[in-house]
Amino acid sequence: MSNHPKKQIELAPGTVALVGILLMMVFSSWSCSPESDSGPTESIRLGTVLLEPSVPIFVAQERNFFSENKLDVIIKYYDVGLNAAKGVVNGEVDLSTPVAEYVLVGSVFDKKNLKAIASIDKVDYAFVVGRKDRGINTIPDLKGKKIGVVRGTILDFQLGRFLDLHGLSIGDVELVNGTLKESADAIIHGDIDAVMSIPPFIGNVQSQLGDHAVLWPAQNGQPFYSLVLGLNEWIMQNPKAVKRFLKTMHQSEDYIAQHPDQAKAILKKKLNFTDHEVDRVWSQNQFVLSIDQSLILAMEDEARWMISNHMTTEKRVPDFLNYIYEDGLKAIRPEAVNIIR
Repeated sequence: MSNHPKKQIELAPGTVALVGILLMMVFSSWSCSPESDSGPTESIRLGTVLLEPSVPIFVAQERNFFSENKLDVIIKYYDVGLNAAKGVVNGEVDLSTPVAEYVLVGSVFDKKNLKAIASIDKVDYAFVVGRKDRGINTIPDLKGKKIGVVRGTILDFQLGRFLDLHGLSIGDVELVNGTLKESADAIIHGDIDAVMSIPPFIGNVQSQLGDHAVLWPAQNGQPFYSLVLGLNEWIMQNPKAVKRFLKTMHQSEDYIAQHPDQAKAILKKKLNFTDHEVDRVWSQNQFVLSIDQSLILAMEDEARWMISNHMTTEKRVPDFLNYIYEDGLKAIRPEAVNIIR
């Protein structure tokens, strides 16, 4: 039996300090769980559309991201973002997306008290299609022609801007209001001479008209912003639900970037798209969660166009910063908020 005393392990002062810091970090991570992960499940009635800018919503549904973030989401589908935004105003849904920023501009002029909490997509996919058999071969040939468009949507603005840039104005054409499907059917059947529209309706028009169709990209490099809108009162009363929704959209954004093939399969299944259509979607959409200064500039541009074309009785461009709720996205992904106040 040894009479030697047991050796004690001694740690250098620097090592002791390092261990202490590591333990503090572990305990801190245990005690400071994210707010979005605590508390009961939140419910959101969401208005959306069966169009390609909704890919982040489709991914969140398919991958169960909503439930992972303790959200019970009831989805109501609309034909266009304009009507999804009206659903918020009418109390049918709590949030709506994707809604183009032009709709928010109109709602500000109409005192509807809507706010944007983020954009989930930037898309450049609008086209003007004309019928060659109606004498339309160049853009100036659109003068005096009937053009189908969904009035009140951003297609209204983009058509007007498209005409302006080519020496025409909305006063030089006859605008025919209709849904996306109605407008596509109308040009196919010859009831109108041209149409301002988006996929997949543009593809169907091209397919049906064949060599009789002439097509021009209409956005001039200015993307639509696919906003998430809600009433200011609801947003203020439900900050946790807002954060959880944005966290879900952030997960979808990451999934789309890291697993593009799986995300494409989700879109293909949801909208019954061909592989060619799916590839086009990825070339024309940027599925990025953001609040950018360029969004504010686009809204100001659209507001000036509305004023100059007498689409509002207002005479001044509003301060659209008052209609952006940035706290939710700042809490989830602060680097995605890039606006100047």
